Amino acid sequence: MEVLLQLVLNGILLGGLYAMIGLGMSLIFGIMGIINLAHGDLMIVSTYMSMVLAMQFSGNVFIALLITVIVMMIIGFLVQTFLVNKVVDKGSEPPLLITFGLSIILQNVLMLIFGADAKAIPTQIASENIVTTPWFSISAIYLINFLVSIVVILSLHFIMKKTYFGRAIRATSSDVVASELVGVNTKRIYAYTMCLAMATASIAGLLIGMTFTYSPTTGTQYLIFAFGVVVIGGMGNLVGTLLGGIILGLSQMLGSYFFGTAYQLFSGYIVLLVILTFRPQGLFAEARK
Repeated sequence: MEVLLQLVLNGILLGGLYAMIGLGMSLIFGIMGIINLAHGDLMIVSTYMSMVLAMQFSGNVFIALLITVIVMMIIGFLVQTFLVNKVVDKGSEPPLLITFGLSIILQNVLMLIFGADAKAIPTQIASENIVTTPWFSISAIYLINFLVSIVVILSLHFIMKKTYFGRAIRATSSDVVASELVGVNTKRIYAYTMCLAMATASIAGLLIGMTFTYSPTTGTQYLIFAFGVVVIGGMGNLVGTLLGGIILGLSQMLGSYFFGTAYQLFSGYIVLLVILTFRPQGLFAEARK
């Protein structure tokens, strides 16, 4: 029973990290209606950037994260403005091809610069438990991941509901033509949305680097996790993204308990397929028209 309790707790906390991983993809799809196939690789780029900057600043991950967020937001703005915006209104296939090509380029550039060996961002808290009892323990890094995801999601929710910028984003998502008629520059809104997505991806990238090992090709794995989270929770739904992450984390942990660790990821994919079959719009979102 203690093992099962520990796995449930780990699944919930792991779900917070999964929510952070999927948050940027959820934003992009919810606003623009496109799937960014480079999302995972852009996240891993931010992980490597945080690693390099943390080494330059004597392990200060906060300064590394701040610089990484700024740089990744600029990269996101440029990618959206000069690549994706050129084809965003030409159907779903051209943006997919552009982001797929960008994904391949990023993987190969990272491979050339850093090599294929797995790396990690060394932190003292990675191996520490913040709570230890006879029945369960709480990993410090897992708890930080979960709390950060809560703070980021609440901050984005406030931006979307309470600011002019957020209202412009929601208006663009609802009706592009009507938004343009009242003076909203929808292409610029798309670029700013990509900036937000890259900011969340940068935070997720740092958390990934402090929690797990990574390599230039692990972006694909995290892209699948992100896709699973937003499909379960409902694309464009911030709260649904958090709940989707928790459901995915729990399904993986419980799958490893009942079927063995070899089936941990497989269990998550089974849950994803079941939800796609019976509620393809996600558990916490209305179907897109």
